[in-house]
Amino acid sequence: MASSSMALKLACVVLMCMVAGAPLAQAITCGQVASNFQPYINYAKGIGPLTQSCCSGIRILNSEAKTTPEAKTTPDRQQVCNCMKSLAGGISGVDYGLVNGLPSKCGVSVPYQISPSTDCSTVN
Repeated sequence: MASSSMALKLACVVLMCMVAGAPLAQAITCGQVASNFQPYINYAKGIGPLTQSCCSGIRILNSEAKTTPEAKTTPDRQQVCNCMKSLAGGISGVDYGLVNGLPSKCGVSVPYQISPSTDCSTVN
């Protein structure tokens, strides 16, 4: 009886160690997207220059939603798309030509256009 109780306790400790050591899944929030979107609002409206902080923000967003499946999941990439779409749609005066040209000017590739009409459910 004592050995089965000890085996059960050992199994529980091993299970707790496995759970504690497992990486935690962290969904990308719209707050994270918004904080990285903030530096290029003036540029997106055509009233400010393209700054290093603009490019840093777009690079961070791109890395948070990489297109490689092992980096992030499709829902993560769709979440970033939906957040970008919502944020851009909520700002009056956005020049979507400037917004969609920004990734290439900053040396990153975004697999969709940022627009109020973008269907983020198709983003893989």
